[in-house]
Amino acid sequence: MKRRSLKNILFIALILIPPLIDTVPASEKTITCASTTSTENSGFFKHILPMFEKETGINVRVIAVGTGAAIEIGKRGDADVVFVHAKELETKALIEGYFVNRYDVMYNDFVIIGPEHDPLGIKNAGSAQEAFRRIAMADYPFVSRADGSGTHLKELSIWKVSGIDPKGKWYLEVGQGMEKTQRIADEKSAYTLTDRGTWLATKDKLKMIIVFEGDPMLFNQYGVMVVNPKRYKNVKYKEAMLFINWLISEKGKKAILDFKDRHGNQLFIPNANVMQEK
Repeated sequence: MKRRSLKNILFIALILIPPLIDTVPASEKTITCASTTSTENSGFFKHILPMFEKETGINVRVIAVGTGAAIEIGKRGDADVVFVHAKELETKALIEGYFVNRYDVMYNDFVIIGPEHDPLGIKNAGSAQEAFRRIAMADYPFVSRADGSGTHLKELSIWKVSGIDPKGKWYLEVGQGMEKTQRIADEKSAYTLTDRGTWLATKDKLKMIIVFEGDPMLFNQYGVMVVNPKRYKNVKYKEAMLFINWLISEKGKKAILDFKDRHGNQLFIPNANVMQEK
């Protein structure tokens, strides 16, 4: 009699007590974000993702590659959202229908770094174009990421406006992420172009210094957009939009603004405008 009563109590308890385990499969609470090595190397995602994940219960799996590769991953439907920094390339993919709902999120700038003694006097160059011309004219070693990343595309655009087709033993194409590219340039006492965020996060490991900065051409805009769910049915559109809306919200902007390196330097500046065209 006592055993039957105990069974009845357990049965009623199972009905009345809310389930402790979320019925949504864990896989549905994880989105994949294809992004740049600069956001990963700088520690940006380690700073912001725990806040977003705690608030929403949505985990973000980051694939950190160059911007060109990240966009291609999104175009294949192998990610839910991309977070990159080559606006012209992003806009083109958006128009082609691979993505929807693009927003500016934040910016910083590119800088030219090189040997501490700056043998070409790049510090005195009047523009990024002039700095690049000095390097090319001297056949001085320059390390290029050569990986289709946003930094690589910016570098190519500077060569183009400088009227230079970079070729020769002095022009080293390494096909690596930003941190490794910096390390190679450091080892070879070469010059290279880097985003400021990665530079600030890694400069203590290098002997190099910033030799040129401040040209408006070196502006570096980051944007985010969702893979088009009409093209790929597996895209977790709702969760991806929650991520984007968080990034461009006042809470997301504050999280970006609060992200500094250990010396207190600002790595990214939020500039999302929720009214901008999608």
